Amino acid sequence: MSLYDIEVKSIRGDSVKMSEYRGDVMLIVNTASKCGFAPQYKDLQRLHETYASRGLRVLGFPSNQFAHQEPDDEAAIEQHCQINHGVTFPLHAKIDVKGPGAHPLYRLLTSEARGFLGTKAIKWNFTKFLVDRNGRVVKRFAPTVTPDKIEPYIAKLL
Repeated sequence: MSLYDIEVKSIRGDSVKMSEYRGDVMLIVNTASKCGFAPQYKDLQRLHETYASRGLRVLGFPSNQFAHQEPDDEAAIEQHCQINHGVTFPLHAKIDVKGPGAHPLYRLLTSEARGFLGTKAIKWNFTKFLVDRNGRVVKRFAPTVTPDKIEPYIAKLL
């Protein structure tokens, strides 16, 4: 299965085929509004504003799997992200990013880009995956790696 074969839901419940992003560079992030890393939303938004015209798609995927730091429903998540962080990049419906119920998108991402010491599992919120214009996962970044540190990798792919 290719990344482009996967379907996800938008934050408002609409079906979105990942093939809609064919030809774009994607930065895919599992997010949580109540996480200590939530200030990264603003930096992700800055990347979106700076590079969207060149083909970058920042895609947020809320998950409540880490210390229940995303307990709200999608409407509340969207509102929180817009009001507190100015987010306009695409957010999606809450998903599982690890374990037996992991969404197919995250099963694919973690199998193609391993984490620290070769682990597949997502360890925390704001793990980031950089995907090239051909749908190939090229790099995985730990939650502690801020978006500004990823910017040179993005610029190279654009």
